[in-house]
Amino acid sequence: MSETKYTVAIGIECHVQLKTATKLFAAVGNDARDAAPNTLISHICLGMPGALPVLNEKVVELASRAGYAFGVTPQKYSMFERKHYFYPDLPKGYQITQLQQPIVVGGSVEIDVEGTKKHIRLNRVQIEEDAGKNTHPAGKDYSLVDLNRAGTPLLEIVSEPDINSPEEAKAYVRELYLLMKYADVSDADLYHGNMRFDVNVSISADPQTLGTRTETKNLNSFRSVEKAAAYEIKRQAELLDKGEKIVQETRGWDDAKQKTLSQRGKEEAHDYRYMPEPDVPPIELTDDYLENIKKDLPVMPSEWRNRLDSVGLRREYVETLLEAEVENDVIGYLSLLEQNISNKNLAQSLANWFVNIEIPQRREGKVAEFSNDENKARLYLETYQLVKDNKLSSTNAKFMLENLLEVGVVPENIEKYAEEQGLVQVSNEGEIEVIVDDILKENEQAAADVRAGEMKAIGFLVGQVMKKSQGKANPGLVQEILKKKLG
Repeated sequence: MSETKYTVAIGIECHVQLKTATKLFAAVGNDARDAAPNTLISHICLGMPGALPVLNEKVVELASRAGYAFGVTPQKYSMFERKHYFYPDLPKGYQITQLQQPIVVGGSVEIDVEGTKKHIRLNRVQIEEDAGKNTHPAGKDYSLVDLNRAGTPLLEIVSEPDINSPEEAKAYVRELYLLMKYADVSDADLYHGNMRFDVNVSISADPQTLGTRTETKNLNSFRSVEKAAAYEIKRQAELLDKGEKIVQETRGWDDAKQKTLSQRGKEEAHDYRYMPEPDVPPIELTDDYLENIKKDLPVMPSEWRNRLDSVGLRREYVETLLEAEVENDVIGYLSLLEQNISNKNLAQSLANWFVNIEIPQRREGKVAEFSNDENKARLYLETYQLVKDNKLSSTNAKFMLENLLEVGVVPENIEKYAEEQGLVQVSNEGEIEVIVDDILKENEQAAADVRAGEMKAIGFLVGQVMKKSQGKANPGLVQEILKKKLG
């Protein structure tokens, strides 16, 4: 954990792009990743005279799901306002957002840092539209504006300043990512800016008083949130140590230099001239509507952690599985574990294979798609049975799984396939005994060492038997036979 003599308070504003086909108030495509500049726009996005925004109903559903993901019931009544400011990427001169009465009030996000759990309170979650994007061509004396993103529906998730270290900041944004993915609110594609984080940092010599904060904007990775927070804490502490004042300002993050840079003085809320939005009526939700949203919410990360507790998995395995389950919409790891949770050894073997074989292989693009999930489940379950019956060594099981995952084909008879590939280990005591006798004759000194109580030498002898059997001998049985023969 990072340490400082000052009290650290960090609050994070997260902008999450909602998973809708069209924009917040216009029937225009919402996926601008591969679109040519200024092709996904309409008169509503540009704020042309007479343009009337119409609220996208899907946005309300997704925002409500987010509320339940944060452990609170969405507000039955919420309303929109205009936030005025002038910038080239905002042609209307105002952004439609929610300030006084947002759709979600309160809630929290539970984090775990080095085994210590903590709830980070949320101030509010509000619906708002995104602005466009300014680009600055290298070596040119002009800027360009792409308005494809203007009007994209966002959730702004505002935390209380409950975060007290860079490590907690990283844990918080990672858990936000998981919550948004599991609740199916957003694609949460960090690379394409589906989630962007503004990190507010303040430090104070008085634990009862918040210091002057700075806001580092538009971070798009868990690591950059952690590093930016750490840099700001260090920079501010150095200023206070020298008796200098911290300036409230907006800063940017230079990933190449791993430092924050001053951008502009921070505006206060009253500078934005908020006013009620006259063209978009308030949102009014019924009890039935909210109950249906709540019932449709899938199992969330915290509940999965609770369910997997009984298996006794390492914490990092559980976290890897939680992330992998929603990467590229891959599903099945957690449900297959849960189906077999009563068999602890099986569940642990499955988790080990998922984390150490399939997930790394998948991330390298070396896993083919199976015809159905049942086939893949059968591959894992029958492989486990072969290992349990001492027909496959753990090494050969890994080799077989890697090969079959890569081709995406599950043999009708997996045991027969393993035999044909020469992977089935010999557990016939008579066959192994013949090999052991040969090895003992070839290694008389090692055998004498074992008889004299030097048990380390038995490992050498087991290795020689495995080598002679081309890895097919059951190592447990080899060791038993050696101990019996050597007294």
